[in-house]
Amino acid sequence: MILQDNIKLYHASYIAVEKIDLTLCSEGKDFGKGFYVTTNYEQACRFVKTSIKKAIKNGITISNNSIGYISVYEFKNNIKDVSIFAFADANRDWLHCVAEHRKRDLFSKSQNAWNKFDIIAGKIANDTTNQVLTTYINGLYGEVGSDLADETAIRLLLPNKLSDQICFKSEKSLQLLSFIEAKEAIIDES
Repeated sequence: MILQDNIKLYHASYIAVEKIDLTLCSEGKDFGKGFYVTTNYEQACRFVKTSIKKAIKNGITISNNSIGYISVYEFKNNIKDVSIFAFADANRDWLHCVAEHRKRDLFSKSQNAWNKFDIIAGKIANDTTNQVLTTYINGLYGEVGSDLADETAIRLLLPNKLSDQICFKSEKSLQLLSFIEAKEAIIDES
């Protein structure tokens, strides 16, 4: 399992995030609305540029669009009634979860199943996988949810090369995170 006590988790943003506010989180992300972190520091660094671009697109004023932040947290599983689901791999259930959260009503039964979890962890569907997921959601590999479409999408996603992401979906789950520090991340424009 990805989440172990005392593990460091990283969040990329255009600002340092000491206090997490779930109301500021967007819908339509891989595991639903929530606060996303990763165990992979390099992955977080790569996402800073994307975060800055999204902030600018949304009309948020940024003093320096070549500097972002990696907020670092420590995870401690010290609350007993927090429900955690971790995908072991980028498999059919993972694909359906991501597709459903990106486009409502594809798999309505599975969407309801995922809503009961405070935390969902698994592989990240990053910028290099967006094209495959969009093609899958639009039914170009076959009927969404069919064996052919699922197998084609998963094969093209190269799941063994995907890193991880963890989505904290509830206020209760956020109590498991302790802010440690925020590090400046300078964007390489080359």
